[in-house]
Amino acid sequence: MEQGITKGMYKKHILELYKNPSNFGVLENATSSATGYNSFCGDEITVQLAIKDGIVRDAKFSGSGCVLSLVSASMLTDNIKGMKISDIKKMDEKEIKKLFKTKISSSRSKCVLLPLEAVKKALE
Repeated sequence: MEQGITKGMYKKHILELYKNPSNFGVLENATSSATGYNSFCGDEITVQLAIKDGIVRDAKFSGSGCVLSLVSASMLTDNIKGMKISDIKKMDEKEIKKLFKTKISSSRSKCVLLPLEAVKKALE
């Protein structure tokens, strides 16, 4: 946990991102997209990417789901902008959970990983 940030403050940040997510909407110049669906809880996230020269130039998402899946999509789409496709393909659960800066239970891992699954599908 970063110095000066309490768990309560970060949980507040997560709720703010849920209410006003970054990159939510339609990407007009998308070159690739994919949808991830969590059959257990019904979360559905579609990720759209604008890729040029092997780099994600822009990313947006749409869909519906729980707080964790939507916040994960928001943080992930922020994080991958400017990244090489090869580096994104290497991302895993540990890196996604690190974005939250708070512990995510194993029972909620599927929610947090759903946007990454959609991103990786879009890169195929």
